[in-house]
Amino acid sequence: MSDIDTWLAAFRTQAATLSGAGLPWLAAIRQRAIERFADEGWPTNRMEGFRHTSLAFLAQQRFVTAAQPAASAAGSAQAAVAQLRREEAGKAGADATGGHWLVFVDGVFAPALSAIGALPAGARVDALSAALASAPERVEAAFGSADGGASPAALNAALATDGAFVRLERGVAVEAPIHLVFVAATAGGACHPRNLIVAESGAQATVVEHYVGAPANAQDPSSLTNAVTRIDAGPDARITHLKLQQESAQAIHLARIEAVQARGAAFESHSLSFGARLARNDIVTRFDGEGCETLLNGLFHVDGRRHVDHHTRIEHAKPRGTSREFYRGILDGASRGVFAGRIIVAPGAMRTDAEQRTDNLLLSAQAEADARPELEIYADDVKCAHGATVGQIDEASLFYLRSRGLDEAHARNLLTYAFAAEALARIRLAPLRQRAAASIRARLPGGALLEELS
Repeated sequence: MSDIDTWLAAFRTQAATLSGAGLPWLAAIRQRAIERFADEGWPTNRMEGFRHTSLAFLAQQRFVTAAQPAASAAGSAQAAVAQLRREEAGKAGADATGGHWLVFVDGVFAPALSAIGALPAGARVDALSAALASAPERVEAAFGSADGGASPAALNAALATDGAFVRLERGVAVEAPIHLVFVAATAGGACHPRNLIVAESGAQATVVEHYVGAPANAQDPSSLTNAVTRIDAGPDARITHLKLQQESAQAIHLARIEAVQARGAAFESHSLSFGARLARNDIVTRFDGEGCETLLNGLFHVDGRRHVDHHTRIEHAKPRGTSREFYRGILDGASRGVFAGRIIVAPGAMRTDAEQRTDNLLLSAQAEADARPELEIYADDVKCAHGATVGQIDEASLFYLRSRGLDEAHARNLLTYAFAAEALARIRLAPLRQRAAASIRARLPGGALLEELS
């Protein structure tokens, strides 16, 4: 049986038990999606968007997509969530128990591990499975089609049974962060979470996605996460989206974030990638109204033979839009980092102001970074710039620190941490910023000495 046949068999087995299975519109999307995946298969390096990140090897691997996580996963997932909450508590102090927490184990909502606090009127934070049962018409408007993104996104549309559903009515502001925690608890397991975030005119929220591996899988953590997050930001809405990926060292993490912004909407995306053997992140947004603002910010740290890829696209379809895009990578061992970013300024999108930059720090001679920032400009009266750097630690800066009494190892760590700190400084949510900083320090020999700089 081929890999494609395995996924087709999984679809046939589970189609009747997936959330919303009785909804004709959803059944049609799922059928179209699995047919598309069967036609296209996993992307290979013959495809332009995957030239540096072929997923063909996934055809040789077998993953189990279960309708419910195994009972043995419950304990390890609980331990993973408890550790995450403790880390957040350590950073948040008195507000340790604040916020809203939706937890998913192997892609399935775990109500016993979740905690949703008091929400303002007009706000809904729920599992996608629950929303499909109680308000399918709301989900239909936000679910998306089978045709967006590459074939992994189609596989998600076919097999997604859960995820988060966040809906904010006009003018509603959710002050506390909304945490979505996804625990890959079963070795050899696959999950396809689909998160839908809808913010009507003037609504505001901060959504944090955490992807972690369960402690029980630390020695054999092979798993596949194939996630899609869709964000619809209405006029003057403000959505801050943060994603922290810390899955196990042998995990495969595929994710697509797609946003649509109406007039005056502001969208921030912060992508932090510290785990997984291979991580591929596609982040796209489209300005469907005038005066939109976007910040795409990213940081990754890889070592060994690990591989991380960020593909981004910002479509300035309307005038007077502003976008800022900054991605930084730290690479050690024989790791590889890829950045391909495209900013498109459509005809008539005058007074666009766009800046794109990617910087990569190589800590070893075997590490490799591929950077491809691109601008496509079809309008006049615009201000656009892009740039890329790939280099090693600056010897002059190293000499300066050593002349001030630091040994070489500590000086290198300090410069590496300072490189990461520029990306972290753009994250306004202090607990997450501090947690990401701690993750960077933990990867540096003697990194604990740098804590006072956070």
